[in-house]
Amino acid sequence: MENKVIDIKNLTKKYALYAKPKDRLKEALNPFRKSYHEDFYALNNLNIEVAKGETVGFIGENGSGKSTLLKIITGVLTQTSGEIKIDGKISALLELGSGFNPEYSGYENIYLNGMVLGFSREQIDDMVDDIITFADIGDHINQPVKTYSSGMFVRLAFAVAINVDPDILIVDEALAVGDLEFQLKCMEKFTEFRNSNKTILFVSHDINSIRRFCDRVYWLKNGEIVNEGDTMEVTEQYDNFLKKKSLTSIDRERTMVEEHTAADIVEVQNAEILNENLEPLEMVEQDSTVIVRVEYNVKNINIKSPVLGIAIRTIDNRYVCGLNTLLDKKNIPWEKGKNVFYLRYNKMGLLGGEYYFDIALFEENATVPLVYKTKYINMFITGKYVGEGIVVLDHEWKEKV
Repeated sequence: MENKVIDIKNLTKKYALYAKPKDRLKEALNPFRKSYHEDFYALNNLNIEVAKGETVGFIGENGSGKSTLLKIITGVLTQTSGEIKIDGKISALLELGSGFNPEYSGYENIYLNGMVLGFSREQIDDMVDDIITFADIGDHINQPVKTYSSGMFVRLAFAVAINVDPDILIVDEALAVGDLEFQLKCMEKFTEFRNSNKTILFVSHDINSIRRFCDRVYWLKNGEIVNEGDTMEVTEQYDNFLKKKSLTSIDRERTMVEEHTAADIVEVQNAEILNENLEPLEMVEQDSTVIVRVEYNVKNINIKSPVLGIAIRTIDNRYVCGLNTLLDKKNIPWEKGKNVFYLRYNKMGLLGGEYYFDIALFEENATVPLVYKTKYINMFITGKYVGEGIVVLDHEWKEKV
Protein backbone atom coordinates (compact mmCIF):
# COMPACT_ATOMS: atom_id res chain seq x y z
CA MET A 1 0.00 0.00 0.00
CA GLU A 2 1.46 3.34 -1.08
CA ASN A 3 1.46 6.44 1.16
CA LYS A 4 0.81 4.49 4.34
CA VAL A 5 0.13 6.75 7.34
CA ILE A 6 -0.71 3.90 9.74
CA ASP A 7 1.11 0.57 9.64
CA ILE A 8 0.29 -1.90 12.42
CA LYS A 9 1.98 -5.29 12.58
CA ASN A 10 1.24 -8.17 14.97
CA LEU A 11 -0.40 -5.86 17.51
CA THR A 12 -1.32 -7.62 20.76
CA LYS A 13 -2.73 -6.30 24.02
CA LYS A 14 -2.82 -8.82 26.86
CA TYR A 15 -4.24 -8.40 30.35
CA ALA A 16 -3.76 -10.63 33.39
CA LEU A 17 -7.09 -11.56 34.99
CA TYR A 18 -7.09 -12.58 38.65
CA ALA A 19 -9.96 -14.50 40.25
CA LYS A 20 -9.27 -12.81 43.62
CA PRO A 21 -7.49 -9.54 44.47
CA LYS A 22 -5.03 -11.36 46.76
CA ASP A 23 -3.92 -13.60 43.88
CA ARG A 24 -2.04 -10.65 42.39
CA LEU A 25 0.05 -10.34 45.57
CA LYS A 26 0.57 -14.11 45.84
CA GLU A 27 1.88 -14.17 42.27
CA ALA A 28 4.22 -11.22 42.89
CA LEU A 29 5.70 -12.80 46.02
CA ASN A 30 5.88 -16.41 44.85
CA PRO A 31 9.57 -17.45 44.73
CA PHE A 32 8.89 -20.03 42.01
CA ARG A 33 7.05 -17.51 39.78
CA LYS A 34 3.84 -19.51 39.99
CA SER A 35 1.06 -17.98 37.93
CA TYR A 36 -2.25 -17.14 39.58
CA HIS A 37 -3.85 -15.40 36.63
CA GLU A 38 -5.41 -16.12 33.26
CA ASP A 39 -4.35 -14.25 30.15
CA PHE A 40 -7.01 -12.20 28.38
CA TYR A 41 -6.25 -10.95 24.88
CA ALA A 42 -8.07 -7.68 24.21
CA LEU A 43 -6.22 -7.61 20.87
CA ASN A 44 -4.49 -10.58 19.31
CA ASN A 45 -2.01 -10.28 16.45
CA LEU A 46 -3.69 -7.48 14.46
CA ASN A 47 -2.28 -6.31 11.14
CA ILE A 48 -3.74 -3.07 9.79
CA GLU A 49 -2.67 -0.67 7.06
CA VAL A 50 -4.26 2.70 6.33
CA ALA A 51 -3.30 4.94 3.41
CA LYS A 52 -3.30 8.71 3.34
CA GLY A 53 -6.75 10.10 2.54
CA GLU A 54 -8.65 6.90 3.39
CA THR A 55 -11.67 6.77 5.64
CA VAL A 56 -11.48 3.37 7.30
CA GLY A 57 -14.25 1.96 9.46
CA PHE A 58 -14.01 -0.40 12.41
CA ILE A 59 -17.02 -2.49 13.37
CA GLY A 60 -17.66 -5.16 15.96
CA GLU A 61 -19.70 -5.93 19.03
CA ASN A 62 -19.00 -4.43 22.43
CA GLY A 63 -15.82 -5.98 23.78
CA SER A 64 -14.44 -6.78 20.34
CA GLY A 65 -11.35 -4.58 20.88
CA LYS A 66 -12.23 -1.47 18.87
CA SER A 67 -11.75 1.04 21.69
CA THR A 68 -8.57 -0.67 22.88
CA LEU A 69 -7.15 -0.43 19.36
CA LEU A 70 -7.95 3.27 19.08
CA LYS A 71 -6.48 4.02 22.50
CA ILE A 72 -3.24 2.30 21.52
CA ILE A 73 -3.11 4.24 18.25
CA THR A 74 -3.62 7.53 20.12
CA GLY A 75 -1.05 6.61 22.78
CA VAL A 76 -3.47 6.34 25.70
CA LEU A 77 -2.58 2.65 26.09
CA THR A 78 0.61 0.74 25.35
CA GLN A 79 0.55 -2.53 23.46
CA THR A 80 1.92 -5.74 24.96
CA SER A 81 3.70 -6.56 21.72
CA GLY A 82 3.67 -5.60 18.06
CA GLU A 83 4.74 -2.60 16.06
CA ILE A 84 2.89 0.63 15.23
CA LYS A 85 4.12 3.22 12.76
CA ILE A 86 2.16 6.46 12.43
CA ASP A 87 3.02 9.24 10.03
CA GLY A 88 1.22 12.44 11.03
CA LYS A 89 -0.51 14.24 13.88
CA ILE A 90 -3.55 12.53 15.41
CA SER A 91 -6.64 14.09 16.91
CA ALA A 92 -9.26 11.84 18.48
CA LEU A 93 -12.96 12.28 19.17
CA LEU A 94 -13.00 9.51 21.75
CA GLU A 95 -13.66 10.52 25.34
CA LEU A 96 -14.29 14.19 24.63
CA GLY A 97 -12.57 16.51 27.08
CA SER A 98 -10.75 13.73 28.91
CA GLY A 99 -7.58 15.84 28.91
CA PHE A 100 -9.20 19.00 30.25
CA ASN A 101 -8.18 20.49 33.59
CA PRO A 102 -11.43 21.46 35.36
CA GLU A 103 -9.68 24.29 37.23
CA TYR A 104 -8.48 25.93 34.00
CA SER A 105 -10.63 28.18 31.88
CA GLY A 106 -11.83 27.03 28.49
CA TYR A 107 -9.26 29.32 26.89
CA GLU A 108 -6.41 27.81 28.92
CA ASN A 109 -7.59 24.27 28.14
CA ILE A 110 -7.39 25.00 24.42
CA TYR A 111 -3.65 25.67 24.83
CA LEU A 112 -3.23 22.70 27.18
CA ASN A 113 -4.80 20.25 24.74
CA GLY A 114 -2.98 21.75 21.77
CA MET A 115 0.39 21.30 23.45
CA VAL A 116 -0.47 17.73 24.43
CA LEU A 117 -1.12 17.11 20.73
CA GLY A 118 2.36 18.42 19.93
CA PHE A 119 1.59 21.94 18.73
CA SER A 120 3.71 24.93 19.68
CA ARG A 121 2.16 27.96 21.36
CA GLU A 122 2.60 29.92 18.14
CA GLN A 123 0.70 27.25 16.18
CA ILE A 124 -2.12 27.26 18.73
CA ASP A 125 -2.25 31.07 18.48
CA ASP A 126 -3.22 30.60 14.84
CA MET A 127 -5.99 28.13 15.72
CA VAL A 128 -7.49 29.56 18.90
CA ASP A 129 -9.90 32.01 17.25
CA ASP A 130 -11.35 29.29 15.00
CA ILE A 131 -11.78 26.98 18.00
CA ILE A 132 -13.55 29.64 20.08
CA THR A 133 -15.82 30.57 17.16
CA PHE A 134 -16.66 26.93 16.49
CA ALA A 135 -17.44 26.17 20.16
CA ASP A 136 -19.65 29.27 20.38
CA ILE A 137 -19.97 29.31 24.19
CA GLY A 138 -19.61 33.08 24.56
CA ASP A 139 -17.95 34.57 27.63
CA HIS A 140 -17.85 31.16 29.30
CA ILE A 141 -14.61 30.58 27.40
CA ASN A 142 -12.88 32.59 30.17
CA GLN A 143 -14.53 30.67 33.04
CA PRO A 144 -13.24 27.48 34.70
CA VAL A 145 -14.34 24.38 32.83
CA LYS A 146 -15.78 22.95 36.08
CA THR A 147 -18.55 25.58 35.86
CA TYR A 148 -19.65 24.45 32.38
CA SER A 149 -22.86 22.64 31.62
CA SER A 150 -22.39 19.25 29.95
CA GLY A 151 -23.44 20.81 26.63
CA MET A 152 -20.83 23.58 26.80
CA PHE A 153 -18.15 21.12 27.86
CA VAL A 154 -18.79 18.85 24.89
CA ARG A 155 -18.95 21.78 22.45
CA LEU A 156 -15.54 23.05 23.54
CA ALA A 157 -13.97 19.58 23.58
CA PHE A 158 -15.30 18.82 20.09
CA ALA A 159 -14.18 22.22 18.80
CA VAL A 160 -10.63 21.62 20.05
CA ALA A 161 -10.43 18.11 18.58
CA ILE A 162 -11.84 19.06 15.17
CA ASN A 163 -10.02 22.36 14.64
CA VAL A 164 -6.40 21.50 15.40
CA ASP A 165 -5.83 20.49 11.77
CA PRO A 166 -4.64 16.91 12.36
CA ASP A 167 -3.40 14.61 9.64
CA ILE A 168 -5.39 11.71 11.13
CA LEU A 169 -8.78 12.08 12.77
CA ILE A 170 -10.19 9.30 14.95
CA VAL A 171 -13.94 9.32 15.51
CA ASP A 172 -15.63 6.98 17.98
CA GLU A 173 -19.44 7.39 17.99
CA ALA A 174 -19.05 11.16 18.44
CA LEU A 175 -19.82 12.77 15.10
CA ALA A 176 -22.86 14.79 16.12
CA VAL A 177 -23.07 16.35 19.58
CA GLY A 178 -24.99 19.26 21.06
CA ASP A 179 -28.00 20.97 19.50
CA LEU A 180 -29.04 20.80 15.84
CA GLU A 181 -27.10 23.90 14.80
CA PHE A 182 -23.90 22.57 16.35
CA GLN A 183 -24.47 19.11 14.84
CA LEU A 184 -24.67 20.70 11.40
CA LYS A 185 -21.38 22.48 12.03
CA CYS A 186 -19.80 19.19 13.12
CA MET A 187 -20.96 17.37 10.00
CA GLU A 188 -19.82 20.24 7.78
CA LYS A 189 -16.38 20.12 9.36
CA PHE A 190 -16.23 16.34 9.03
CA THR A 191 -17.11 16.62 5.33
CA GLU A 192 -14.41 19.25 4.94
CA PHE A 193 -11.92 16.78 6.44
CA ARG A 194 -12.92 14.01 4.06
CA ASN A 195 -12.68 16.31 1.04
CA SER A 196 -9.24 17.60 2.01
CA ASN A 197 -7.57 14.17 1.78
CA LYS A 198 -7.30 13.69 5.54
CA THR A 199 -7.12 10.18 6.96
CA ILE A 200 -10.06 9.18 9.16
CA LEU A 201 -10.57 6.17 11.41
CA PHE A 202 -14.27 5.83 12.08
CA VAL A 203 -15.89 3.58 14.69
CA SER A 204 -19.66 3.25 14.94
CA HIS A 205 -22.37 0.74 15.79
CA ASP A 206 -24.50 2.42 13.11
CA ILE A 207 -23.84 0.27 10.04
CA ASN A 208 -25.42 2.83 7.70
CA SER A 209 -23.04 5.54 8.95
CA ILE A 210 -20.12 3.24 8.22
CA ARG A 211 -21.50 2.67 4.72
CA ARG A 212 -21.98 6.38 4.10
CA PHE A 213 -18.48 7.43 5.09
CA CYS A 214 -15.97 4.59 4.83
CA ASP A 215 -13.83 3.39 1.93
CA ARG A 216 -12.84 0.15 3.67
CA VAL A 217 -13.85 -1.67 6.85
CA TYR A 218 -12.21 -3.90 9.45
CA TRP A 219 -14.49 -6.24 11.42
CA LEU A 220 -13.16 -7.11 14.88
CA LYS A 221 -14.38 -9.97 17.06
CA ASN A 222 -12.80 -11.08 20.34
CA GLY A 223 -9.73 -8.99 19.65
CA GLU A 224 -9.09 -10.45 16.20
CA ILE A 225 -9.85 -9.32 12.66
CA VAL A 226 -12.66 -11.47 11.27
CA ASN A 227 -12.71 -9.79 7.88
CA GLU A 228 -11.58 -6.63 6.11
CA GLY A 229 -12.15 -5.09 2.73
CA ASP A 230 -14.96 -3.53 0.71
CA THR A 231 -17.39 -1.61 2.93
CA MET A 232 -20.63 -3.08 1.60
CA GLU A 233 -19.34 -6.65 1.53
CA VAL A 234 -17.97 -6.62 5.09
CA THR A 235 -20.88 -4.70 6.63
CA GLU A 236 -23.38 -7.06 5.00
CA GLN A 237 -21.59 -10.04 6.51
CA TYR A 238 -21.47 -8.33 9.90
CA ASP A 239 -25.13 -7.32 9.71
CA ASN A 240 -26.13 -10.88 8.85
CA PHE A 241 -24.00 -12.18 11.72
CA LEU A 242 -25.84 -9.91 14.18
CA LYS A 243 -29.23 -10.90 12.80
CA LYS A 244 -28.46 -14.60 12.97
CA LYS A 245 -27.23 -14.21 16.52
CA SER A 246 -30.48 -12.58 17.60
CA LEU A 247 -32.67 -15.20 15.99
CA THR A 248 -34.70 -17.48 18.14
CA SER A 249 -34.61 -21.07 17.04
CA ILE A 250 -36.51 -21.54 13.80
CA ASP A 251 -37.03 -25.04 12.48
CA ARG A 252 -35.58 -25.68 9.08
CA GLU A 253 -38.78 -27.36 8.08
CA ARG A 254 -42.20 -26.70 9.55
CA THR A 255 -45.41 -28.58 8.89
CA MET A 256 -48.64 -27.05 10.08
CA VAL A 257 -50.60 -30.27 9.75
CA GLU A 258 -49.70 -33.82 10.67
CA GLU A 259 -46.48 -34.76 8.91
CA HIS A 260 -47.67 -38.08 7.62
CA THR A 261 -50.82 -36.45 6.17
CA ALA A 262 -48.78 -33.92 4.17
CA ALA A 263 -46.33 -36.55 2.97
CA ASP A 264 -49.25 -38.61 1.69
CA ILE A 265 -50.41 -35.71 -0.48
CA VAL A 266 -47.40 -33.78 -1.80
CA GLU A 267 -43.71 -33.21 -1.13
CA VAL A 268 -41.48 -30.32 -2.16
CA GLN A 269 -38.59 -32.04 -3.88
CA ASN A 270 -36.44 -29.05 -4.71
CA ALA A 271 -36.40 -25.28 -5.14
CA GLU A 272 -33.71 -23.00 -6.50
CA ILE A 273 -33.15 -19.44 -7.66
CA LEU A 274 -32.15 -18.83 -11.29
CA ASN A 275 -31.22 -15.92 -13.54
CA GLU A 276 -32.94 -14.98 -16.81
CA ASN A 277 -31.07 -17.76 -18.61
CA LEU A 278 -32.32 -20.28 -16.04
CA GLU A 279 -28.82 -20.67 -14.64
CA PRO A 280 -28.39 -21.18 -10.87
CA LEU A 281 -27.57 -18.03 -8.91
CA GLU A 282 -25.14 -17.89 -6.02
CA MET A 283 -25.25 -14.11 -5.60
CA VAL A 284 -28.07 -11.87 -6.77
CA GLU A 285 -27.32 -8.39 -8.06
CA GLN A 286 -29.74 -5.77 -6.83
CA ASP A 287 -32.50 -4.92 -9.37
CA SER A 288 -31.75 -8.01 -11.46
CA THR A 289 -34.29 -10.62 -12.58
CA VAL A 290 -34.71 -13.58 -10.24
CA ILE A 291 -36.64 -16.74 -11.06
CA VAL A 292 -37.64 -19.26 -8.40
CA ARG A 293 -38.08 -22.81 -9.69
CA VAL A 294 -40.12 -25.14 -7.49
CA GLU A 295 -40.26 -28.88 -8.07
CA TYR A 296 -42.86 -30.88 -6.14
CA ASN A 297 -43.98 -34.49 -6.14
CA VAL A 298 -47.75 -35.06 -6.11
CA LYS A 299 -49.01 -38.29 -4.53
CA ASN A 300 -52.71 -37.48 -4.23
CA ILE A 301 -54.24 -35.85 -7.30
CA ASN A 302 -57.67 -35.41 -5.67
CA ILE A 303 -56.91 -31.92 -4.40
CA LYS A 304 -59.12 -29.21 -5.81
CA SER A 305 -57.32 -26.06 -7.07
CA PRO A 306 -54.11 -26.35 -5.00
CA VAL A 307 -52.13 -23.17 -4.33
CA LEU A 308 -48.38 -22.53 -4.44
CA GLY A 309 -47.04 -19.84 -2.13
CA ILE A 310 -43.59 -18.28 -1.94
CA ALA A 311 -42.53 -15.80 0.76
CA ILE A 312 -39.34 -13.81 1.25
CA ARG A 313 -38.11 -13.15 4.78
CA THR A 314 -35.06 -11.39 6.19
CA ILE A 315 -32.47 -13.36 8.08
CA ASP A 316 -34.02 -12.08 11.34
CA ASN A 317 -37.42 -13.41 10.22
CA ARG A 318 -39.11 -10.18 9.14
CA TYR A 319 -41.77 -10.81 6.54
CA VAL A 320 -40.80 -9.01 3.32
CA CYS A 321 -43.15 -10.26 0.60
CA GLY A 322 -45.56 -13.18 0.34
CA LEU A 323 -47.09 -14.20 -3.00
CA ASN A 324 -49.35 -17.08 -3.95
CA THR A 325 -51.09 -18.36 -7.04
CA LEU A 326 -54.55 -17.82 -5.54
CA LEU A 327 -54.04 -14.06 -5.21
CA ASP A 328 -52.60 -13.89 -8.74
CA LYS A 329 -55.31 -16.18 -10.16
CA LYS A 330 -52.92 -18.78 -11.57
CA ASN A 331 -53.43 -22.53 -11.73
CA ILE A 332 -50.52 -24.81 -10.99
CA PRO A 333 -49.93 -28.25 -12.53
CA TRP A 334 -51.08 -31.13 -10.31
CA GLU A 335 -50.23 -34.38 -12.07
CA LYS A 336 -49.16 -37.48 -10.21
CA GLY A 337 -45.41 -37.49 -9.81
CA LYS A 338 -43.04 -34.64 -10.66
CA ASN A 339 -44.41 -31.13 -11.32
CA VAL A 340 -42.55 -27.84 -11.83
CA PHE A 341 -43.70 -24.23 -11.55
CA TYR A 342 -41.85 -20.92 -11.72
CA LEU A 343 -42.15 -17.50 -10.08
CA ARG A 344 -40.39 -14.61 -11.83
CA TYR A 345 -39.34 -11.43 -10.01
CA ASN A 346 -38.64 -8.93 -12.80
CA LYS A 347 -36.69 -6.57 -10.57
CA MET A 348 -35.38 -7.76 -7.21
CA GLY A 349 -35.29 -4.35 -5.51
CA LEU A 350 -34.26 -5.57 -2.06
CA LEU A 351 -31.27 -3.95 -0.40
CA GLY A 352 -28.05 -5.87 0.02
CA GLY A 353 -28.00 -8.65 2.59
CA GLU A 354 -29.13 -12.20 3.23
CA TYR A 355 -32.72 -13.33 2.77
CA TYR A 356 -34.52 -16.63 2.50
CA PHE A 357 -37.57 -18.11 0.83
CA ASP A 358 -40.40 -20.07 2.39
CA ILE A 359 -42.06 -22.53 -0.02
CA ALA A 360 -45.55 -23.86 0.66
CA LEU A 361 -48.39 -25.72 -1.03
CA PHE A 362 -51.93 -25.13 0.23
CA GLU A 363 -55.49 -26.22 -0.39
CA GLU A 364 -57.68 -23.99 -2.57
CA ASN A 365 -58.19 -21.25 0.04
CA ALA A 366 -54.45 -20.90 0.76
CA THR A 367 -55.20 -21.42 4.44
CA VAL A 368 -54.33 -25.02 5.28
CA PRO A 369 -50.79 -25.95 4.21
CA LEU A 370 -50.26 -29.32 2.62
CA VAL A 371 -46.55 -28.82 3.11
CA TYR A 372 -44.59 -25.83 4.36
CA LYS A 373 -40.84 -25.45 4.02
CA THR A 374 -39.38 -22.51 5.89
CA LYS A 375 -35.95 -21.05 5.17
CA TYR A 376 -35.76 -23.41 2.23
CA ILE A 377 -33.60 -21.28 -0.10
CA ASN A 378 -31.09 -18.62 0.90
CA MET A 379 -30.58 -15.54 -1.25
CA PHE A 380 -27.60 -13.19 -0.97
CA ILE A 381 -28.12 -9.80 -2.60
CA THR A 382 -25.21 -7.54 -3.46
CA GLY A 383 -25.55 -3.89 -4.39
CA LYS A 384 -24.44 -0.37 -3.72
CA TYR A 385 -25.55 1.67 -0.72
CA VAL A 386 -28.56 3.31 -2.40
CA GLY A 387 -31.12 3.35 0.40
CA GLU A 388 -31.99 2.09 3.85
CA GLY A 389 -34.49 -0.41 5.18
CA ILE A 390 -35.36 -3.56 3.23
CA VAL A 391 -36.44 -2.53 -0.25
CA VAL A 392 -35.69 0.27 -2.70
CA LEU A 393 -38.96 1.30 -4.33
CA ASP A 394 -38.90 2.59 -7.90
CA HIS A 395 -38.61 6.35 -7.51
CA GLU A 396 -37.57 9.62 -9.10
CA TRP A 397 -36.58 12.97 -7.56
CA LYS A 398 -37.93 16.06 -9.31
CA GLU A 399 -38.18 19.78 -8.81
CA LYS A 400 -41.62 19.77 -10.45
CA VAL A 401 -44.11 17.05 -11.30
